Amino acid sequence: MSDPKPAPKAAPAGGSRATMKKELPEKFRNHKHVWVFIEMERGVVHPVSFELLGEGRKLADKLGVELAGVVLGAPGADVAHACKESFAYGADLCYTIENPVLADYRNEPYSKALTAVVEAHKPEILLLGATTLGRDLAGSVATTLLTGLTADCTELNVDDDKSLAATRPTFGGSLLCTIYTLNFRPQMATARPRAMAMPERQEGREGRIVPFAVDLREDDIITKILSFIPDRDSNKTNLAFADVVVAGGMGLQSPENFQLVKNLASVLGAEYGCSRPLVQKGWISSDRQIGQTGKTIRPKIYIAAGISGAIQHRVGVEGADLIVAINTDKNAPIFDFAHLGIVTDAIRLLPALTEAFRKRLSPHSKDRLAG
Repeated sequence: MSDPKPAPKAAPAGGSRATMKKELPEKFRNHKHVWVFIEMERGVVHPVSFELLGEGRKLADKLGVELAGVVLGAPGADVAHACKESFAYGADLCYTIENPVLADYRNEPYSKALTAVVEAHKPEILLLGATTLGRDLAGSVATTLLTGLTADCTELNVDDDKSLAATRPTFGGSLLCTIYTLNFRPQMATARPRAMAMPERQEGREGRIVPFAVDLREDDIITKILSFIPDRDSNKTNLAFADVVVAGGMGLQSPENFQLVKNLASVLGAEYGCSRPLVQKGWISSDRQIGQTGKTIRPKIYIAAGISGAIQHRVGVEGADLIVAINTDKNAPIFDFAHLGIVTDAIRLLPALTEAFRKRLSPHSKDRLAG
């Protein structure tokens, strides 16, 4: 009988990422600099691009490299204006691709153009906004470049070995995980609007513009723009950029009681929102949902009534300057990150708050409260 084989050694708990990292292939070692795709539609730059420039500036400074914006559009003043704004929010240079085919967003020409400039100039990190446009573009570009993409990030950082550490919620929002693209470049990530703070605008800041030519012809593009029809409801919900937000959760017990949230929001000149369960039950429309699968907000004041504060909700609100939580459960997770907690029944407290604010605030209350 042969001697028994020794049992294999158990892997160390929480094995370090260093043990998993392979040597970066030679073809990726000349990738440098941090890039941000500047999302622009009909001459208007989406604010998420400026938020990402703020984060990109931090990453570039840690890596000792330049921060670049990438602007795609039709020839004209809009591209130049987008570059000027990018410089004001931290970019050192902007790569521009101007072509009449890029006047309106379509996946095919935008993917071809962005992929081409990335392959030519080789950035180490490429960031895009997790908007409808950005998600569509990021996925196709990452697939074409055969690189990794971390979506809906809530935090971006650079690790000790200068790899991008992209943190996002996972498992339905119950956990936060940090993802690395160790062996491919560029390292790509998207972040939702308002997930990152808006950087301070630096008036008069200048940078370099680097034009890049891509052969795009309208006859080669399958998708055609027939007309532009604005969404009639697009301006009805302004949760992401509101200074004051009041939201309700399952602690309100019935859809009728949600009117208490609306009443307080009206008196404060605020926007109103809700947690995910209320949308799932059909009490409130999805455009009012706050959290990982809804809107990310960064108000000056956030009042949460009857919301437990699970991680998927927390990641959507923790950027608020002041969080006021109202809940009957003193052990509710929301009290772990709220600045002010009130243990009571929101159904009883909300009418009293509404009446108190109605008596004390002037018609200009919104400016006074959020200012």
